[in-house]
Amino acid sequence: MRSAPRTEHVVQEAYVMSRDYIRYVTGRAAKAAPTVTAAALRHAGDDLLAKYPIFFKRWPRVFKAISSDNACDYLFNILDQHFQPDKPWQKKELTWSGILSIYVLAGQLAIHCQSHGMECVLEELEVRVGEYMEAKVCPGIREKGGWSGFVERYAEKEEPERAAVRACCGVLLLLASISLTYYMYRRLR
Repeated sequence: MRSAPRTEHVVQEAYVMSRDYIRYVTGRAAKAAPTVTAAALRHAGDDLLAKYPIFFKRWPRVFKAISSDNACDYLFNILDQHFQPDKPWQKKELTWSGILSIYVLAGQLAIHCQSHGMECVLEELEVRVGEYMEAKVCPGIREKGGWSGFVERYAEKEEPERAAVRACCGVLLLLASISLTYYMYRRLR
């Protein structure tokens, strides 16, 4: 039983992000991300892996007992334990960093499977992560108003120096066009 049809934007985006990120980290993705949300996920995942490499070095040990038959179930067991509320009557707060960690962990599992000759798991992983997101996470994303908060938080930001250069170039272009217009006006008069 699905909470919403896959045609809903929040759900579609969850599947697109799952497919794209797993393909991206395993070197099978298109050069450009298919959506701005997927691009934000790629950027955030790369940033997280670069800032905290020591944290991700332990995953190969954790994934040591995985086989192609149990890889997806193993992942969802870990995720369910992490996202389970402390008390049965509590609701676990859904954060953008928690959502990012789902995709990054799935990506780490995909890398592990690929490097251990279990490429057959990758497509199933793409689909099942999308299904997990649809069932367990998308209702919370709907409550947050969609994926815009994720993009706002994790999209690659333009460097301040580059923004200043673009602003200066824009002002110079505006001044040049005003000067040219004035020159043409004076000449034709």
